[in-house]
Amino acid sequence: MKKKQKAEPESRRKSSYKGNSRNNSKSGGLTFSEKKRLIQLKHILSGKSIEKEKPTTAQRTITFEKMFRDGICQVSHRYYTKMVDFFDINYELLEVDDQADILAQYSKLINYFDPSVKFELVLFNRQVNEQMLTEQFDIPWQEDDFNDIREEYTEMLKKQAAKGNNGIIKSKYLIFGVESNGYKEAKSRLNNIEKDVIRNLNNIGTLARGLDGKERLRILHEYFNQDTMEPFRFSFKDLAESGKSVKDYIAPPGFDFRYPNRFKSGNMYGCVSYLDIIAPKFTDELIKHLLDIDANLTISMHMQTEDPVKAIKKLKAVISNIQKMKIEEQKKAVRSGYDMDILPTDIVTYEKDTLEFLDDLNTSNQKMINMTFLITCYGRTKRELESLMQRVSGIIQQANCDLRCLQYLQEQGLMASAPIGCNETGIERTLSTKSTAILVPFCTQELFMPAPAIYYGLNALSNNMIMADRKRLRTPNGVILGTPGSGKSFSAKREILSCFLITKDDIIICDPEGEYFALVAALHGQVVKLATNSKDYLNPMDIQLSHKGDKEALKLKSDFIITLCDLIAGGKDGLENDEKGIIDECIRHIYDKYFENPVPENMPLLEDLYDALLAHKNPKAERIANSLVLYVHGSQNYFNHHTNVDSGNRIMCFDIRDLGNQLKELGMLIVQDAVWNRVSQNRERKIATRYYCDEFHLLLKEKQTAIYSVEIWKRFRKWGGIPTGLTQNVGDFLRSEEIEGILGNSDFVYLLNQNAKDQAILADKLGLSDKQLSYVTNSEPGSGLILFDNVVIPFVDKYPTDTKTYRIMNTKPEESVQKEDAI
Repeated sequence: MKKKQKAEPESRRKSSYKGNSRNNSKSGGLTFSEKKRLIQLKHILSGKSIEKEKPTTAQRTITFEKMFRDGICQVSHRYYTKMVDFFDINYELLEVDDQADILAQYSKLINYFDPSVKFELVLFNRQVNEQMLTEQFDIPWQEDDFNDIREEYTEMLKKQAAKGNNGIIKSKYLIFGVESNGYKEAKSRLNNIEKDVIRNLNNIGTLARGLDGKERLRILHEYFNQDTMEPFRFSFKDLAESGKSVKDYIAPPGFDFRYPNRFKSGNMYGCVSYLDIIAPKFTDELIKHLLDIDANLTISMHMQTEDPVKAIKKLKAVISNIQKMKIEEQKKAVRSGYDMDILPTDIVTYEKDTLEFLDDLNTSNQKMINMTFLITCYGRTKRELESLMQRVSGIIQQANCDLRCLQYLQEQGLMASAPIGCNETGIERTLSTKSTAILVPFCTQELFMPAPAIYYGLNALSNNMIMADRKRLRTPNGVILGTPGSGKSFSAKREILSCFLITKDDIIICDPEGEYFALVAALHGQVVKLATNSKDYLNPMDIQLSHKGDKEALKLKSDFIITLCDLIAGGKDGLENDEKGIIDECIRHIYDKYFENPVPENMPLLEDLYDALLAHKNPKAERIANSLVLYVHGSQNYFNHHTNVDSGNRIMCFDIRDLGNQLKELGMLIVQDAVWNRVSQNRERKIATRYYCDEFHLLLKEKQTAIYSVEIWKRFRKWGGIPTGLTQNVGDFLRSEEIEGILGNSDFVYLLNQNAKDQAILADKLGLSDKQLSYVTNSEPGSGLILFDNVVIPFVDKYPTDTKTYRIMNTKPEESVQKEDAI
C-alpha cells in the first residue's frame, strides 16, 4: 500500500479488507474489468510497470500455492519449502563452556545452508484457551469414596497453574526452501536437507522431527486464527470431496490491512516490526527476554548465506568506498587547516568492523548472512497491542537496537512472519555467522504434558507447572534421591496420590519406616505388616502362572529362589554355578503338585525346598539346606507360611519396619518378588503396576539382591510395571556396582537436596553441570532437579498446607495430626 493512500476517505480505505470468501460484494460504478483496465492505462501513461494484482480474499493473501501430504509446500512456481519442529533446551542452566559448545554447534547449523537454500527460524508463542487449560486439570469423578479429594486436588492444580504462564504454548520451527524445476526434484533435495538439519539439531542437544502436510497446515491454522484457538479439522482424504482448497481450512474470517502500522487477522489486532540492528554485538539473552513475555508473539528470522567469493568482493568494495571517504575527509582537513589524521569516529568504527568481518571470512569458519529479523505482536484490543509493543520495544532498546514498524508493509510482513518460508519485505541486514548465532533460539525448557499427567511442582526458572506422564517414557522406571528432610517421601506420596486419583494403576509400597500408613489408610488401601510377631504372611514361594505356560513361570521363579538362597547361603563369594544348578533342579519338582491342581493350599513353602535339598543326597545341597534351617524351623521362620493377605486391593503397603536387621533385607527381596507376581497378574488385565521401594540402597548393598533388582528394573517395563526406588543414603546408592543398570534403565530421576560429597558422583553419573547442581545444594525441602528423559528442569514444590491431602501426606512430627483429621 502506497503512502498516498493514507489520506483516502474511509469509504475507499474499507476496500482493503479481505474477507474469507470468494464472493465479495461488488461496489457500484465501474465493473471489475473496467477498473482493472483503467489501472493498466494509468500505469502505461505514467511509464510504470504494472503491479502484481492484489489479492481480494483472505485465502489469496496467504502466500503459498500448494501443500503436499509429505509436508513439502510449493510457495511459488519454482520455490518449495519443508519444515522441522524442534524443542527447547535449558541453555541458561549450562556452564559457560557448554554454552560455547551450543553456540558452536548452532553456528555449524547456520553454515550448513549454502547460498541456494533460504531458511527461516520461527519462534511462535500463542495463548491457549483459558477454559481448555483449566479443564485439563479436571479429574473425572468415579464411583468411590474419593471424589471430595479429587475436587480439592483439582482446585490445587488450578491455583498452581495461575502462578505461571502455562497458558502460553511455545513452539520452535525451522523452515528451509530451494528453487527447483518441479516437485520431484525438490522432494529429493529437501528430504536430504531435512536429514542433515535434524542431525545437526540433535548434535546441539535438542530433539527435532520433520512435519507432514497436515501438521504444517495445523500450525498455519493456529497462526492465522489466534483469536479463536478452534481445533483444526482437516483431512487430505476428504479434501477432494469437499470442493475446497487447503487455504479454506487455515484462513481467518478476514484480513484488514487498511492502516499503515497495524493489521487485523480475524478479531486480533497485530503489528509486524523489524529489528534495526545498531549494536555491533548482542547478548545471548535477547531472544529469551522476548519469549518470556506472556502474550501472543512471533519471532521470525529469515536467513540466507552469501557465496564466499561474492561476500569477500562485497566487503572489499565497501573497504574501497571507506578509503575514498577517508581521502575526502583528509582533503577537507588540509583545506581547513587541521590534522588530516583526525577522522570522524563513524568512519573509523565502520572501517574497523569491516576489516574484522573480512578477516573472519578469510581466516575463520564464518559466512556472510543476510538476515531479516521480524517481530509480530498480537492483542485483542488496540490498547493491548500497544502495551505489548511497548514491552517488546523496551527489551529491544536494552540490547542497543531499535524496533521499527513495517510502515505500509504489514501484509508482506505478516506473510513473512508466518511459518511458510517466504520473505517479500525487502529488508535485510548483513551479519557474520557468529553474530547470527548469538541470537540463540534456546531458552528455557518446559515440561507440560496434556492430561492425563501428574503434577511435579513448578519450574524454578519460569514458574510454570510441571505436568508429566511417566508412562510415555521409553523406560518409565525412576529413582527419587534426597537427604533426610529434603521431601523425598512427601514427593513419592504426592505422586502416589495423583496416580490413585487420575489413573487406574495398582500401587504397591515397600515401607521400611512406616511413613506411608496414613496415606494408604486414607485411600482405603491395605497395610501388610511383615514382622516375626505378625499374623500377616507372605510366602516367598508364591508363583504366578504365566500366559506362556508353566515353564516360563517356573523359569522366572527359579531365578528369584536362587537369588534368595544366594543371599542366605552364598556368603562373601556367593553360590557356585553347580550349587545354583542343584537349586534349579529341586525347584522343577516341588511345583508339580501345584501345577496339577493350582489351589492355594498346594503352593509349596520354603520347607518343601529344604526337604528337596536334603533328598538330593549331595554335600553341597545339604550345606544349602543347613543354611535354610534358621528360616524353616528356626526363630526366623516367619516366611515359611502360606500367604494369607488379600492381594486384590488396589493400593497395598508392606510394612517391614519391625522385621529386624536379620530379615529386613530378605523381606525387601520377598516383597519385590510379590510385586513381580502382581505385575504378571496385572499384565493379563492390562493394568499398570507402580512399585515404590523406600530405602532402596539396602537392596543394592548385597551383590545378589542388587543383580535381581537390576533384572526387575529391566523386565518391569515390558510387563507394565513402573518401579521407583527411594533412598536418603545417596552415597551408598551411587557407589553400588549395579548402579549403572538402575540409572541406565531409569528415564525419571527426581533429585532433592544432596550432600556435597555426593554431588561429584551425581555430576559424573548423570552428566549434570555445576549450575544444575546448584539447585540441589542446600535447597529447601521440595526443591531440586527433575530429569525426565532428556529434559533437566529445576523445580520448586510448595504444596498448599491448608489442604486435607497435605495432612495425610505430611509426616513431619511438628505438623502431625490426629487420625480423625484424615479423610
